[in-house]
Amino acid sequence: MDLAWTQEQESVREAFADFFAKEAPLTRLRAAEPLGFDSDLWHSAVQTGAITMGVPESLGGGDASSLDLVLVTREFGRHLAPIPYVEATAAVDVLAAAEAGHRFIAGIAEGQILPTVALRPAIGGVARLAPAGAVADLIVALDGSELVVVTRSGSKPYAASPRNLADSPIADWDLRADSQERVVLAAGAEAQRLHGRVVSLWRLLTGAALTGLAAQALDIGVNYVKNRQAFGVTIGSFQTIQHRLADVTTAGDGTELLVYKAGWARDEDPVHADALATMAFLAAADIAFRTCREALQFHGGYGYTLEYDIQLYWRRAKAWPLAIGSSPREYQILAAQLWDKTASDDGTEA
Repeated sequence: MDLAWTQEQESVREAFADFFAKEAPLTRLRAAEPLGFDSDLWHSAVQTGAITMGVPESLGGGDASSLDLVLVTREFGRHLAPIPYVEATAAVDVLAAAEAGHRFIAGIAEGQILPTVALRPAIGGVARLAPAGAVADLIVALDGSELVVVTRSGSKPYAASPRNLADSPIADWDLRADSQERVVLAAGAEAQRLHGRVVSLWRLLTGAALTGLAAQALDIGVNYVKNRQAFGVTIGSFQTIQHRLADVTTAGDGTELLVYKAGWARDEDPVHADALATMAFLAAADIAFRTCREALQFHGGYGYTLEYDIQLYWRRAKAWPLAIGSSPREYQILAAQLWDKTASDDGTEA
């Protein structure tokens, strides 16, 4: 296993670091609240090829590796770009994996279709609080024994998004409503397998986004304590602050390595890939929240106020992982992936 970046991968990372730094400043994020979606930024991202870069070349994609996707997603997370990059990338992956989904890929690549995925099985035909459910044109969802693609058209947002900590465009989606096209990608065991595949990729990429978020939150915290003064000295000179920053720095470095390993495993070690993706997701969720909490507390009471950038990171570090459910449930799933080979991704026996 070699996790060192190739020259090409470093070029890809730098290109998207420059793209998000230029096109997704925090002023744009603030302007997109409370819906949390910038249509112009979405179309700019589509034009870079970022959404379909993991699709095989035979289907019009960039044939990028999972580690390539991790590097791009980390930059997305560092800048909190107000687009559903993770959900869209996961949805495109499963569409490419199922022959019935191929016909939607060209429309996604051209920016005509914004795709997303329901992370949990539908309840009564409704995908509950689907990521990007308020703005997506297409959703991949597990409805009963079928993995389906449902598409709709009209003006965005399609539904009201409930206020949430991350200002994300989450919303319920009625998969059986009239005036929608419904295509079955797979049924039975194959439907479960493909849904597990897309959820695993979502975990991996969300973990990558959270490591980028944590890295930027750390930078914000370090810059603040280097300039904030108390008792005539900068607070960064206080040993307790130095120790707390060192703790989250070393934990963050280890988490990044785990995320990279999970990205490598998705292409090279499929036996362990799902468990590693879940590990990476849980570790990244923990360290992102811890890093943001420390950085916010170093700001004192100011950190919670809307004019400070750190609260933007803290809210998303708390909320992004909740899109899939509670962390205790995710730990149960990880245990099943490691030791109970008869368990499915939703934690029940297959």
